[in-house]
Amino acid sequence: MKKLVLTYLLAFASFSIYAQTFNSFYSTIVENTSQTNILNDLTTFEGFGVKNVGSTKLTDAENWITSRYQSLGYTDIVLQPFSYSAGTSNNIIITKTGTVYPNTFLIIDGHYDTINGTGTNDNGSGTVLIMELARLLKNINTEYSIKFIHFSGEEDGLIGSNFYVNNTVIPEDLDIRLVFNIDEVGGLAGTNNDTVVCERDQTTPASNNAASNEFTNDLATLIELYSTLNTEISYAYASDYIPFENNGEIITGLFEKNETPYAHTANDLLVNMDVPYLYQVTKGSIGAALEFAMAYETLSTEEASDLNNSIRITPNPSDSFLNIAFTKPLEQPVDFKLIDMLGKNVYKSTLTEQTQTISIDMLSSAQYIAVFKMNNKRFIKRLIVE
Repeated sequence: MKKLVLTYLLAFASFSIYAQTFNSFYSTIVENTSQTNILNDLTTFEGFGVKNVGSTKLTDAENWITSRYQSLGYTDIVLQPFSYSAGTSNNIIITKTGTVYPNTFLIIDGHYDTINGTGTNDNGSGTVLIMELARLLKNINTEYSIKFIHFSGEEDGLIGSNFYVNNTVIPEDLDIRLVFNIDEVGGLAGTNNDTVVCERDQTTPASNNAASNEFTNDLATLIELYSTLNTEISYAYASDYIPFENNGEIITGLFEKNETPYAHTANDLLVNMDVPYLYQVTKGSIGAALEFAMAYETLSTEEASDLNNSIRITPNPSDSFLNIAFTKPLEQPVDFKLIDMLGKNVYKSTLTEQTQTISIDMLSSAQYIAVFKMNNKRFIKRLIVE
């Protein structure tokens, strides 16, 4: 709750070049969102009781969340302990590795601790949304890695997220593409819940504000593409994205439009929420996460073979240049980039000719990934520069 104070890979892909474009592949994933799952998970979350730091109830919720990811087949699950005056608790960090940028992360986060009540909306809503999102993304390839993070200690002053930034993000110099925060998105029973608030960075440091604004505008568009909701742009404050924001990371987030009056009370219960609204917020969030992580569909063997044969790259290994030839008529420009093994873009160009020569003598001797994008198809090949 906010408190004001020579290996090749072939894939069929969609790209984040135009975030405003409806993507039918994304839609097939979004439409598998389960309102039944959301309702059942909210009921379970509420049943744990008051989940304040230092309580067995919070530990019960932690075990439940961790077991869920294990049951989904996630293996990179880390419990990050931290202690303060209220007691010891854990951030729950689950990592899904990307195929092109394994060391660059989309962080999707929300807190699971509560105060003075069961916190079914604040922030059971964000907790179950993230778990449903993780379920649907489990077997979907994404260019960027994803970290699903369930923070603790938020209600006592963003303790867990501050600990994570200070003890993981900063010392490890974590490369973060975007932080996508979900906090209190369950709606208010008895009201017209047709809008969700998309939050952007408007504070210092100013260096990340423009990028946050761009991602937040994209988030609003994506929510409207993949759900029935309207959106409203507002500013970020008093939730777990703030420590990231203060560290200069790019952030965005979601918050309910009709803010519940029951947060931090014994009446923050399922009966006072709007589950169909949360279902729509979840659908929109999944569409946005697919775009932000650059998800793509794996080709069949036949499609892969055809695409592999349509692009020729010689020589490989190479020391100074690459010849790139398209065996089929090139009907429109092709986006091309080279990525080093750390996931950094080292060369980018647009190919417009049937055969082109590219100078690479400025590159160090190493392995690189060549990525071609044309329409909804992508071809990825490993190259060696000597």
